[in-house]
Amino acid sequence: MMIIVRTIINVLPEKQKEVLQTLLSLIELPEKEKGCLSYGIFADIEDENIFNLISEWQTRQHLDHHMRSDRFSVLLGTKSLLSEPMNIQIFTVSDSEGFEAVNSVRKKETCLPN
Repeated sequence: MMIIVRTIINVLPEKQKEVLQTLLSLIELPEKEKGCLSYGIFADIEDENIFNLISEWQTRQHLDHHMRSDRFSVLLGTKSLLSEPMNIQIFTVSDSEGFEAVNSVRKKETCLPN
């Protein structure tokens, strides 16, 4: 099982650079945080003031530890720089598939009669 967290941050336009610098400082060494499999910042292609943080955790306990950390407190501290409240979504994934699933579906598609 794996935990995926998506945090949507909608920044005030005049605070965009400040928030981005803060976010970048948070991902410098996430791999040193126990249980963190990945941590990334993604910009919205339609709105430069929206950022998505996506992180993957080995267990819920690792995520809970992270949410009590100073690193997470810094993220929460950006709330006065946002145009709307932070949206945090936590997903528990019990199964995942890779590119072989795409190949399998595409192979079946080519075998279907017209």
